[in-house]
Amino acid sequence: MNTETIIFLIAGIAAIVTAVIMITRKNPIISAIFLILNFFMVAVIYLLLKAQFIAIIQILVYMGAIMVLFLFVIMLLNVREDRNNPEEYSYKKITSSLLAILLMALLGLTVYFGFTSKVMHFGAEKIGQAEPLGRLLFTGYSFLVIAAGMMLLAAVVGAIMLAKKKFE
Repeated sequence: MNTETIIFLIAGIAAIVTAVIMITRKNPIISAIFLILNFFMVAVIYLLLKAQFIAIIQILVYMGAIMVLFLFVIMLLNVREDRNNPEEYSYKKITSSLLAILLMALLGLTVYFGFTSKVMHFGAEKIGQAEPLGRLLFTGYSFLVIAAGMMLLAAVVGAIMLAKKKFE
C-alpha cells in the first residue's frame, strides 16, 4: 500500500463517518458542520483521483455557497430543539432503516464487483481537468449552463422575497 492509497482510505472512511453523523444528529447546525466536513473529504478524494477542477468546485461551490445558504435557512427558520419528544418507532423509521441497509448492501456489491472485475482504461486522467470540461460545457452544453444559471437566480430571488416577507 502506498501513501496515496492510505490517504484515499482515510478520506473515504472519514467521508462515510461524517455522512452518518450528519444524518443522525438532531441539531441542524451540527449536521451542517458535518456536511461541510463531508464535502471537504469528498474534495480530497477528487484530488487523489486527479480531478483538480471538480475538487476546487466542490470546495468553492458546495462548502462555500451551498453551506452558507443552508445556514441562512436554518437561522431564518429558527429551528428549536424539542427536548420532550421521546424516541418512538414508527413504520417510517423501520422502512427507512430497511432501505438504508438495502442501500448499503447494494453499495457493497458495487464496490466488490468494481474491484474484482477488469478495469477498462479510457483516458480517465483528463475527465476532471478544467480545460476539457470547460470546452464541453461552453460549446456543447452552453444553453443548459445558462438555463441552470437562470434557475439558480430565480431560486435566490424567491428566497430573498420569502425572507423579506417574514421580517416585515
